[in-house]
Amino acid sequence: MHVIHPVILCGGSGTRLWPLSLKSRSKPFLPLVGDTSLFEQAIERVAVDDRFAPPIIVAGSAHTGLIKEQLGETPHRLIVEPEAKNTAPAIALAAAMLAPDDIMLVCPSDHYIADAQSFRDVSVAAGALASQDYLTAFGITPDRPETGYGYIRQGEALGSGFAIGEFVEKPDLDRAKTYLASGEYSWNGGIFAFRAGAFLDTLAKHRPAMADAVKLSIAGASNDGSTVHPDAASFAAIEGESVDYAVMENSDRAAMVPADMGWSDIGSWAALQDALIEHSDGAEQRNVSKGSVDLIDCQNVTVMSDGLRVSAVGLQDVCIVVANGEVLVTTREGAQKVGKLPGAANQ
Repeated sequence: MHVIHPVILCGGSGTRLWPLSLKSRSKPFLPLVGDTSLFEQAIERVAVDDRFAPPIIVAGSAHTGLIKEQLGETPHRLIVEPEAKNTAPAIALAAAMLAPDDIMLVCPSDHYIADAQSFRDVSVAAGALASQDYLTAFGITPDRPETGYGYIRQGEALGSGFAIGEFVEKPDLDRAKTYLASGEYSWNGGIFAFRAGAFLDTLAKHRPAMADAVKLSIAGASNDGSTVHPDAASFAAIEGESVDYAVMENSDRAAMVPADMGWSDIGSWAALQDALIEHSDGAEQRNVSKGSVDLIDCQNVTVMSDGLRVSAVGLQDVCIVVANGEVLVTTREGAQKVGKLPGAANQ
């Protein structure tokens, strides 16, 4: 088994968990679940196991200071994207820095994973398929009929995983219930394993302009120790696109490995509440509070304050956040729309 090269993608505009998360210090760099940030947890999950090489981190210039601060002395390579172009070009930059036969494990920096050992075991299984030139996704085992995620339908068995029978867009509730009941569908968690050369070959086949621009950008890159600055002019020519659309959905060698590891993308205040309750072994009323908070007769309520006392009586399914001089009040259902608020969108 080849050593696996983790590729940690750092991005995001700090809108979905506003006002706690800001563009200047977005979700990956906050200690949302536990005492360390989601980024630090992503690094730690692979740092403790010699089956994994030091990570490659792909990030924008706005976050390099936070990344270096939180990495400390951890060995790494950092690729500074000249501008945000979505996940396909970001992954391609990392692939171009590796040898063609290197196995890369692509991980978002802002996900929470409760069972780190399970994550590592699934990564090795995914790496085994990737070494056979399968472009391999983690299929997150669903525990509810979620409408906020894309799905993967399981196909024929392939060694340590399965072929992907179909990629499915975010479903409505009735369809999500059908997917859950069938047992054939997993959430697409945005975690992948590729042989670097196989990924670049597939990208060149289906998005040749993007592949050429990435190649030129790396060829013209400058290096500052362990930090790589791809050529900005070449990179600017790229039309941004997700790895799902540019690569995975076009490949006839797309595979998946089942992953039951306590995963959450922490994609909203409701998702963070769920992760915090699971992290604390649950609470009878499903309430989560941090800071100066008093709750009476509340159920399924999250309240966080970095200063002012927040007192609530008789609320249900509500999130209240006081942070960075702003106040947010939303229902759990409405939490998906927080990023559209002017305070979040116009930082």
